[in-house]
Amino acid sequence: MSKIYREITPLTANDCFMVFARTKNKFDFPLHYHEEFELNFIENAEGVKRVIGDHNEVISTLELVLVGSNLPHGWFSQESEMENIHEITIQFHKDLFDEKFLKRNQMSFIRSMLERSARGISFSQETIQAIKPRLIGLTQTNGFCSVMELMSILHDLSVSRNMKTLTTQTFSNETVTYDSRRIEKAFVYMRHNYDKDISLEDISKIVNMTVVSFSRFIKKRTGKTFIDSLNDIRLGHASRLLIDTRQSIAEISSKCGYNNLSYFNRIFKKKHGCTPKEFRESHSGTRTFV
Repeated sequence: MSKIYREITPLTANDCFMVFARTKNKFDFPLHYHEEFELNFIENAEGVKRVIGDHNEVISTLELVLVGSNLPHGWFSQESEMENIHEITIQFHKDLFDEKFLKRNQMSFIRSMLERSARGISFSQETIQAIKPRLIGLTQTNGFCSVMELMSILHDLSVSRNMKTLTTQTFSNETVTYDSRRIEKAFVYMRHNYDKDISLEDISKIVNMTVVSFSRFIKKRTGKTFIDSLNDIRLGHASRLLIDTRQSIAEISSKCGYNNLSYFNRIFKKKHGCTPKEFRESHSGTRTFV
């Protein structure tokens, strides 16, 4: 299987950020990743398929997403070409905001959003409508004021409502803290043993709780059941193997703790909206260093 493009962007070490504005009638750039953060606004491309990490969905008329460093992403036209697609892409260095600077109280929301972007973030239609004129304005300015405006836009996005995280935690290798030693212990065990047969009884013993108590506890703390949490971890690993290896789907199913291939196919399609085979095909490309 072919790989994913590694894009070397034109952004130089002396730049703060770069903004592209263009009108197009199709999306033809392959699935790719780059070190820089990317904020991408798209208008008039309803029906286009967006792929970020192991998440894919069809977008609506307005689209705004923040993609973290080295997270695979791409937009793909369906059968027919479209007219007057308006796209504004902003790319900025992952160290534009110094780590110490991000720890200041006033930067806490931006810091949280940038961390969360490791899984990709899509913003609500209401937020996009409010931010759109400022993104257009950003294409028409430069210098110090434009840098301050970018920071202001990022802050307003970071405090906006109804933002949606896209990829699974396992796919992005993001570490999530649940402020509970028992939950952390359970997740550490699941991450280390996802390829084995793990039961609710096993996990309950490890965290020294009854099955009923732990079942309620994990749902309350994470918003997901034990089996949903375990499936997220397993499917994240499966997605990586589908993209990065030539292993058969049956092999991947077995390596990720699924002894029943039909069940793996069914649970994968429920999560991603496509079969493992379709998922692998949609992530095809060629790894190229430019």
